[in-house]
Amino acid sequence: ERTAVFVRIEGRVQGVGFRAWTLREARALGLAGWVRNEADGSVKARIEGRRESVDRMLERLRTGPPRRVGQRVLDEVSTPEEGEGGFRIAR
Repeated sequence: ERTAVFVRIEGRVQGVGFRAWTLREARALGLAGWVRNEADGSVKARIEGRRESVDRMLERLRTGPPRRVGQRVLDEVSTPEEGEGGFRIAR
């Protein structure tokens, strides 16, 4: 089963390599979508793929990178799949 979600993460997530870490983790799980900085200082991501891989990515986002930066997942909203081809850092 496949699924897609939007997530918003806030905390110290800009300027600390959070998007690059998210990119590596998502690609390692075979996920598609994107991650980007938002004007309010949060990070937003669209993640799609097999449900178990998306669930693993959401757990990783809640735990954070090895140098934990005090982030927290605020929103997690299901969305229709768009057929993204890979995972990228968006502008």
